[in-house]
Amino acid sequence: MSWPTQDELDKIRRIVSEMAGKGAEDVRVVVSPYRICPLGAHIDHQGGIVSAMTINRGILLGFVPSGNTQVALRSAQFKGEVRFRVNETQQPRHSISKGEEIKVDKSSPPEECYWGRYAVGALYALQSRGNRLAQGIIGYICGSDGLDSSGLSSSAAVGIAYLLALESANNLTVSPTENIEYDRVIENEYLGLRNGILDQSAILLSSHGCLTYMNCKTTEHKLIHPPNFLKDHEAEPQKGYKILLAFSGLRQALTSNPGYNSRVAECQEAAKILLHASGNVELEPFLCNVEPETYEAYKVKLEPNLARRAEHYFSENMRVRKGLEAWASGELRDFGQLMSASGLSSIKNYECGCEPLIQLYEVLLRAPGVFGARFSGAGFRGCCVALVDTDCAAEAAKFVREEYPKLQPVLASQLNPDTAVLICEAGDCARVI
Repeated sequence: MSWPTQDELDKIRRIVSEMAGKGAEDVRVVVSPYRICPLGAHIDHQGGIVSAMTINRGILLGFVPSGNTQVALRSAQFKGEVRFRVNETQQPRHSISKGEEIKVDKSSPPEECYWGRYAVGALYALQSRGNRLAQGIIGYICGSDGLDSSGLSSSAAVGIAYLLALESANNLTVSPTENIEYDRVIENEYLGLRNGILDQSAILLSSHGCLTYMNCKTTEHKLIHPPNFLKDHEAEPQKGYKILLAFSGLRQALTSNPGYNSRVAECQEAAKILLHASGNVELEPFLCNVEPETYEAYKVKLEPNLARRAEHYFSENMRVRKGLEAWASGELRDFGQLMSASGLSSIKNYECGCEPLIQLYEVLLRAPGVFGARFSGAGFRGCCVALVDTDCAAEAAKFVREEYPKLQPVLASQLNPDTAVLICEAGDCARVI
């Protein structure tokens, strides 16, 4: 694997060794990759079917067991040191005041340690399901250098990193599916976000070169392997692909945008109306509980904005099903076309995105060798992702670097030229080294 490099591992082990006063050989490292979602946008929270894979960039958390209940954490990206104890009972953060449950070093203002909420959330998730921890950690966390991780599920990668570290230090054996639930608890119950389980599922279940499929209603999952054309010498070998990440420079969601939680509420309202119209009032108001035939029969009862949300859900489910077949057959062009259609539906039907992201998406569609593109993440900030022919990856990246600044010169000027467009490879699942 190309990430993490040995130099990256050696650096983080050296830092933790100095923090803890222990040998570098005692330092364990959690590797928690970022994810992309080629197909299955904005439907995980409604129990839809999704696809995902990880990339060779992400979060590294070096740590050693502290020898007592103390947790002490530092970050490469943020100031301050977060401290708390694993035997302290935690409460959901969204019902208490900011910073209340985090103990910080007196030399560090509490607001500087707000980044520690995911670590405390990991403790809360483990405690809430009956785990009693006795061993804290001394740790140092960092993300891939120079990379704006907006839209790449960095929050899920961070939450999973802390879960794996605390579990490792306390010798807890936890399955990937259990950790998917624990990270959902961090996001939904502790932080009060209304997202689904796509991000953590991708990070915990992916395997290099495979497309991860998940049914978010049943939690059924499987790995879709690409075909091995080399067994058939008469067949044309599958074209290789790279993953192109193109960053917008937009780091904060626009205040005029209603945001993520309101879109979830609209989907649930659409489901409620469709279920009531069909006489299925006993079912929970999620679109996964609405049969496609029911949607077609009663969609006229939906007001326009709810109709668009429902149309995105049902059309995206269909794109995922077709995309799984295309991936398994090695039809990257077909897969890419579905990916681009997903991006268009996110704009037209789900109505996420903003002008810079939409322009960046359109630039990617014109780039040489690109099979398909869409927003990465919610589409309110961050980046776009594309699958590109390996042979054209460098040319496509150059094209985007030249064209996007013509449309958004101010935002583009805020980007690091070296990391404004990245050529990435598929990654593996989260793990402890």
